[in-house]
Amino acid sequence: MSRIASVLIPMPLPEAFDYAEPEGMGLAAGDQVAVPLGPRLIRGVVVEVRDALGGNRPLKPVAERLADPALPPGTVEFIQWAARYAVDAPGQPLAIALRGARAPKPRPTRVVVATGATPARPTAARTKVLEAAAAPMSAADLARAAGVSSGVVKGLLDEGALAVREIVAEARFDAPDLTRAGAELNASQAAAADALKAVVGGFNVTLLDGVTGSGKTEVYLEAAAAALAADPDAQVLILLPEIALTQAVIARVAARFGAQPGEWHSDVAPPARRRVWEAVASGNCRIVVGARSALFLPFRRLRLIVVDEEHDGSFKQEEGFIYHARDLAVVRGRIEDAAVVLASATPSLESLRNAETGRYRWLRLSTRHGTARLPDIELIDLRATPPEAGRWLSPPLVREMAETWARGEQTLLFLNRRGYAPLVLCKACGERMTAPDTDSWLVEHRYTGRLVCHLTGFSMPKPSACPHCGAKDSLVSIGPGVERVEEEARALFPEARIAVFSSDTVFDAREARRLVEAMAAGEFDILVATQAAAKGHNFPKLTLVGVVDADLGLRGGDLRAAERTYQLLAQATGRAGRRDRPGKALLQTYAPEHAVMQALKAQDRDAFVEAEMAERELSGLPPFGRLAAVIASGPDAAQLEAFVQGMASQAPNTPGVEVYGPADAPLGLIRGRRRKRFLVRADRTVDLSAYMAAWRARVRPPGQIRVAIDIDPYSFL
Repeated sequence: MSRIASVLIPMPLPEAFDYAEPEGMGLAAGDQVAVPLGPRLIRGVVVEVRDALGGNRPLKPVAERLADPALPPGTVEFIQWAARYAVDAPGQPLAIALRGARAPKPRPTRVVVATGATPARPTAARTKVLEAAAAPMSAADLARAAGVSSGVVKGLLDEGALAVREIVAEARFDAPDLTRAGAELNASQAAAADALKAVVGGFNVTLLDGVTGSGKTEVYLEAAAAALAADPDAQVLILLPEIALTQAVIARVAARFGAQPGEWHSDVAPPARRRVWEAVASGNCRIVVGARSALFLPFRRLRLIVVDEEHDGSFKQEEGFIYHARDLAVVRGRIEDAAVVLASATPSLESLRNAETGRYRWLRLSTRHGTARLPDIELIDLRATPPEAGRWLSPPLVREMAETWARGEQTLLFLNRRGYAPLVLCKACGERMTAPDTDSWLVEHRYTGRLVCHLTGFSMPKPSACPHCGAKDSLVSIGPGVERVEEEARALFPEARIAVFSSDTVFDAREARRLVEAMAAGEFDILVATQAAAKGHNFPKLTLVGVVDADLGLRGGDLRAAERTYQLLAQATGRAGRRDRPGKALLQTYAPEHAVMQALKAQDRDAFVEAEMAERELSGLPPFGRLAAVIASGPDAAQLEAFVQGMASQAPNTPGVEVYGPADAPLGLIRGRRRKRFLVRADRTVDLSAYMAAWRARVRPPGQIRVAIDIDPYSFL
């Protein structure tokens, strides 16, 4: 009987397409195939094969089964689940899962091999070469191994006793050495490690909640060792929110297991990405350290997932296929029957709620490792002690910096704002410089002399005259970015060694590692940094953290503003005093009475969480309710307004669901497209994804209107 293969294609298509299976092809779910789509052949993945039960619809045949590894059943199931959850086309997460398979293969290596033919003139030198040629190697390496000149090798090649072959090395990573001893753990770490080791045999979720510097990494590496030792085919995934963190964690994994893990993030070159993908699919890569998209790799036997810094907003993918890696990690763990560890010094309220209600196991590390203790935190009221005119560092902070430098210790100045100034305006006419067809302000970058839109990537040289009114030399910089703070620090401490750590100065993972190692080695006295340096790093001589603008994250109407501000500042201040030297953190603020500032000063996270939870519960907001956002955009304002009004009238009337909007988005214009938003709040008993899917099915956007759905949104712009 003929069979039909349902093939999922990595494009924004609503469902899998059916194709006829050619006789004898023997397809199975997960196979990668080439199928016709319009005039071209395209890669796809078989998700189902079934018998053809008749019908009058002729089907195009599958063109070929590709030689690339098949996706394991767990990966296919995860892709389909993720699409349903995100209310998106299943081809979108499939495209992420196939990113490595579609990368170019590494170039073949030319090696010399023995053919078995006997040379016409056997000599001692030629005999050495033929003996050394038992293992394939390059001609130059073969000559060195045999201790002869390159001419001897060339002569054997000319006679046919040796031949040149092109080979592609198998995608493989060294196996972890499970006999190596781990780090020495204190009593609290050891207890947490033992608890994790006991649950790595199946699906469960553990919140590893430890203060900054408590040694969470060492604890979850012991859990990884237990998972790898329990099953010779087991694989472990460690997810990190920032590329800058991967290098430090990779080094610690390599030190613990004597082997490099697979590295997966956007800075990995395509051939190396393919090597990791194939090694994971074949089981020849047992540990992967990577960013959020590593969750979609084709693991054959995933047994442990670690989400480090689980609270971090960088785990949320905001464009294309919209998802939160922390939440999907829990689902992938359930599908694969793998243990999941969520690690953080400042856990998300969602994870804390799950731990409080017993849904997650809760392990707490309340003290720092060794002799280190948490830094003292003080608030600088900028209303009482403001900086000098044109400055951004207050006198108390400058005094502490001077004393720290005099002791030979390091300072971190933290400001989560890139560039030199976040706003450039004309003092003659008041014009604010914005990106073309976008509401986003242009940020001045003094290093490059350009104005940059961090939203769209647009940049231009800073003009000498106002483009609006033509006034010469009228453009002024408003507010500080890290470049401006660095300029001030250099003026105050001209002899100090100062560096900036932001995505504008650290372009890839290698440069991030170099800068982190230099800071750890004491090569800088002052580091001015964004959040790229605010988490996960250990700088032995860093004893002072100065937060330049502690109020920055509290501005605007973001639901999670207080939570995110607390998390970010707790992580930033936690860089101080992580070894044997006591640390101090100074927070510059205009609102020292704010609950976030008071909680940070008292280092009373539980009190902050309790108050924030109570407020969320009263409003039915996460973690006590669910949210979804709908973003509709189009180039014509009138057409967009008519569409969203019609969409509002089509919203299903469901108990436990409230729909707010449509309203203008805070960023109402991006790349020439107007934007409108809906916000949906639902009780936790409501299947929010199903509700949003039903609503979306009722509307048909005109050609130029786009509709994006964000389940559990983190951005409200």
